[in-house]
Amino acid sequence: MSSNGSAKGPGRRAIVRAAAAAGAAAALAPSVASAAVPKDGGAAAAPSVVPEDGSAAPAWLPDGPLRVTPDDPRYAYLVARGASNRFRGRPERVCLVGSTEDVVRAVREAVASGARLAVRSGGHCFEDFVDHPDITTVIDMSPMREVTFDEQRRAYAVEAGATLGEVYQKLYLGWGVTVPAGYHAEVGVGGHVPGGGYGPLCRLFGLVSDYLYAVEVVVVDRAGTVRAVVATRERDDPHRDLWWAHTGGGGGTFGVVTRFWFRSPPTPPATALTFTAEWSWEGMDEERFSRMVRNHGRWAERHAAATDPNAALYAEFALTRRAAGAHLLLGQVAAEPGRDRRLLDAFLHAVSEGTARPARVTTRRLPWLDAALRGSGEAVGDWHIKIKSAFLRRRLTDRQIAVVHRHLTREDTGVLAGSVVVNTYGGAVNAVPSDATAMPHRDSVLKLSCLASWAEPEQAPEYLAWIRACYGDLFADTGGVPVPGPAADGAFINYPDTDLADPHWNTSGTPWETLYHKDNHARLREAKRRWDPRDVFRHALSIRPGG
Repeated sequence: MSSNGSAKGPGRRAIVRAAAAAGAAAALAPSVASAAVPKDGGAAAAPSVVPEDGSAAPAWLPDGPLRVTPDDPRYAYLVARGASNRFRGRPERVCLVGSTEDVVRAVREAVASGARLAVRSGGHCFEDFVDHPDITTVIDMSPMREVTFDEQRRAYAVEAGATLGEVYQKLYLGWGVTVPAGYHAEVGVGGHVPGGGYGPLCRLFGLVSDYLYAVEVVVVDRAGTVRAVVATRERDDPHRDLWWAHTGGGGGTFGVVTRFWFRSPPTPPATALTFTAEWSWEGMDEERFSRMVRNHGRWAERHAAATDPNAALYAEFALTRRAAGAHLLLGQVAAEPGRDRRLLDAFLHAVSEGTARPARVTTRRLPWLDAALRGSGEAVGDWHIKIKSAFLRRRLTDRQIAVVHRHLTREDTGVLAGSVVVNTYGGAVNAVPSDATAMPHRDSVLKLSCLASWAEPEQAPEYLAWIRACYGDLFADTGGVPVPGPAADGAFINYPDTDLADPHWNTSGTPWETLYHKDNHARLREAKRRWDPRDVFRHALSIRPGG
């Protein structure tokens, strides 16, 4: 099967890309910022060079949001913009906004008319949160993509319509810094940051939300009044709970984010060694497969500390269906030349010890920005996607590895593009207390994803049945879901999975709110009651106001 896919679904090299996009992602000088608990103050010095910014607030927008309706030729593009074809909404209007004032007007109109609204930034949500049939107004943030330095707040300001690639490029070329965000340049910051996004630098520097200093949000109070609020992490800020809620509580719950401010972002390495390794299914029996996966998990357990030199290495291991031909391990090492290759060679040796060696290894050392913009190497694609996730505090058990092998080799299904993806995690992510931000998963060593991708709507039942069976069997000991405990630590809100809220698939008795938010859910619910008491901003996995 071609690496570019087939009529039945994406090819083997594309299988891992969707997981990297939801999100997903050197021994540096001691002065480089790390991802310890966010400190108040301590901002970087004001920059002396401001980059040329060709994507400033668009002058072509009229005064107020530009409303695009189904009879407008632009409508078809706007409602289809994003990474997955699984859902396609038909809102009455798409409101293109170019300023915070535009967002206030669009929300005010929706509230006044009783319209159900949703917000789109990059369009990489894998559930129907924006494309639900009840949504009649979509606020499209894509015109708002400025990246600047705010002298007053001593922080880097990023508008919510910017993509990660735009943020990487503007921060690095303008000031020589970055944020440790996702692996796919086309993902929008508007949804990525509030979910506690991660990427290839997370083991070195932590999560993107660990650097969030402030957020501007358009909110609706109990009386229906619409206004913009700036909330910071300053201890005396009366709006601090709104800032905290956007450091891992998930998008689409509290209001419309229009702007983020980041303080003390780290300096990335000058280069990154990118790599891809393939293990062929040919000649790989269950014993060799199990040894390979077990080796990978043991490496992750040994090298999960924030101070471990291997924190510079990030990898995504896509264990694929046999029909795909090979397992794909890709990632990058953010260390100085020479040391980067030694870390990679030791990693590949550890994964291969006592089992098959990779059939092919491709490496390329690139300037860091080049590597960041290339990301995982391919576009996410244009297919239907279902994803399920789990944080793992330890490697997969032998029983779970046997489950993975069984579902990847089943012959009673026509699923081609089905995979279990295991990403290295931990490092600096785990140096932050679980309640310092709203992202509670701070002691995991691996992040696991089950992924199914298909091309045609009629294939959905077979692919959904496969991924649900695989995931349910993986966590059969805890009711079919990764209940927080000694081995697992819940699920990732940026990989939303509405099955976790369905008692048919989640028989654990543990509510989905606990799986995603753990003990932080109570604080998130308090923030929801305060900032969105009317539940204007809601979807299947949004925080409920209650009370």
